[in-house]
Amino acid sequence: MISRIDLRGDALPEGTALRDLLPRADFDVSAALEKVRPICEAVHHRGDAALIDYAEKFDGVRLEAVRVPAQALADALERLDPAVRAALEESIRRARLVHRAQRRGSHTTQVVRGGSVTEKWVPVERVGLYAPGGRSVYPSSVIMNAVPAQEAGVPSMALASPPQRDFDGLPHPTILAACALLGIDEVYAAGGAQAVAMFAHGTESCAPTAMVTGPGNIWVAAAKRYFTGRIGIDTEAGPTEIAVLADDTADPVHVAADLISQAEHDPLAAAVLVTDSPALADAVEKELETQVAATRHIEDRIVPALRGRQSAIVLVDGIDEGLRVVDAYGAEHLEIQTADAAAVADRVRNAGAIFVGPWAPVSLGDYAAGSNHVLPTGGCACHSSGLSVQSFLRGIHIVDYTRDALADVAHHVVTLAEAEDLPAHGAAIKARFPGDEQVSRGWKVPEGK
Repeated sequence: MISRIDLRGDALPEGTALRDLLPRADFDVSAALEKVRPICEAVHHRGDAALIDYAEKFDGVRLEAVRVPAQALADALERLDPAVRAALEESIRRARLVHRAQRRGSHTTQVVRGGSVTEKWVPVERVGLYAPGGRSVYPSSVIMNAVPAQEAGVPSMALASPPQRDFDGLPHPTILAACALLGIDEVYAAGGAQAVAMFAHGTESCAPTAMVTGPGNIWVAAAKRYFTGRIGIDTEAGPTEIAVLADDTADPVHVAADLISQAEHDPLAAAVLVTDSPALADAVEKELETQVAATRHIEDRIVPALRGRQSAIVLVDGIDEGLRVVDAYGAEHLEIQTADAAAVADRVRNAGAIFVGPWAPVSLGDYAAGSNHVLPTGGCACHSSGLSVQSFLRGIHIVDYTRDALADVAHHVVTLAEAEDLPAHGAAIKARFPGDEQVSRGWKVPEGK
C-alpha cells in the first residue's frame, strides 16, 4: 500500500542531499508552461470569445456569457442545504477571527530629530480569486481566499471557478452559495490557465486584476508562472501534502485516517509518515489497508496516491532526526503526534501549517480551525508562507526629513554615492546645500578640531 524509506543507522546528510532522499511528486510546471502559453495569448487577443471556446473544449459546455448572473448566486444560496450553510458560516466566522488579528497599522520610526520613516500598509487594488472545480468542489477555498482579502481591505475582487456541464455551465452551486455568503457578486465561469489569463489581461466582461490567488491544477500553476511580473501571485500550488511526525505514543488509527484524508484529493497527493517506531509503522500500514477498503475514491485517487513515489513511511532513529527530516521535506501540512507534541512543534522551522497533537488533524485546518488552507507545497515552505492578510497588503515607506535632519547626514550620503561611482546621487544632495564645504567634501570635521 505504501513504500518505506529507512534512514536509521547512518548520520543524515545535510541540505539538498537529505531532501533528495525524501518522496516527492513529479510536478513539472516548466513543461506545462509552453502548453499554457497559447491559451494565455488567445485570451489576451480574443477575450471572452476565447474563454467561451475553452469552456467548450475543456469543460464540455458552450457558454452564452462568462460572467455568472447575480440571480444565479442568489438562487444557489436559497437552495443550499441548511447544514452546509451553517458549516460554511461557522468556517467564515472562525477565519475572520484569525485573519482580522493579522491586520497591520501604520508605524512611524523617528530616526533622528526631524527625520522619520513611516511604513503604511495599502491593500492591493483588485484581486482575482480562483476556486478549483475538477475532481471535487471546494467552497472552503472560496472562504480561504476571500476572507484574508476582505480583512486586508481589498476594494475590488472577482472569483473564477470552472463551468460545470451538470449545472448549465455555471460553477458548482455550492461555490456560488459560498460567494453569496461572502458578498462576492463578481463571479466568472472560467477555469484553468484561461481563468488566470482573464484576470491578468482582462476581457470585455472582466477588468484586469493586480493579483491572482488560489489553488489549482498544474495548468493554473503554469499560468501563474507565465504571468509572474505582470501580476502578483500567492504561490504555484502543487499537489497537496501531509507529513506526520509520530512516535510510539501516536494512535495508528488516527495517523492512517489523516494520511488517507489528503490522499483522497488527487493521485499525486503526498502522504508521508516520519517515525522512530517500527511498531507504529507496521500498525499504520495495517490500518491503511483496513480504512482504504472502507472509503470512497479508492482506485482513482487514494490507492495511486499512497502507492506513488510521493508517499512513504520514513523510519528514523529518533525525534531529533525526525525533525531534521520534516524540516528538509517542508510539508504543506505537518502533524506532530508525539509525546510533548507542543514542544516538538515549536522546534519545527519549515512547514506551511503545523497541527499539534491528536485532536488537531489537517481536516480541521481545511475547514474550521480558523487558519488558512492555501499553503506552500513542493518544499516551498522553507521560504514561503500560506495565504494571509499580509498577502494582500503592500508596505510603503514614507520618508519625511527636515532641512536640518538632511544636513546632519548629507556628508554620509555624498560619501556613499561617490563610493558607488554615482556622482549624480551626491549632486542631488549638494544642490540643496550650495557652498557648504562639509557636504561637498562628503565628510564631517570631527568635533573639537
